[in-house]
Amino acid sequence: MVIDCPDPRALARFYEDLLGLARTEDTSEWVTLGEIGSPPRIALQQSASYAAPAWGTSGVPQQLHLDVVVDDLDVAEPLVLARGARLLDGSDKPIGYRVYADPIGHPFCLVTPESLT
Repeated sequence: MVIDCPDPRALARFYEDLLGLARTEDTSEWVTLGEIGSPPRIALQQSASYAAPAWGTSGVPQQLHLDVVVDDLDVAEPLVLARGARLLDGSDKPIGYRVYADPIGHPFCLVTPESLT
């Protein structure tokens, strides 16, 4: 999976923390994240024409959507917010999902294992 963004190195810091991955390739135009010695998991590509998605509107479509499985939404939420995410669509329930935007606007969800069944 490749994510378009204006600054791959800056956005890579967010996804390294969120997904627990390391940089396996790192240039100003392309960053690859994964586990050393394994195939790449995610890449970030510089795009001069990047436009942030407009969540919940018909403006710019969401472009991609990651679901990240966590054990507890109430524990995981402050961690992603501290890393620069923002809540887009919340729930006060500890089981299910919540929708966030990464630091440049790509939506992603934190989901609990119970919500996948």
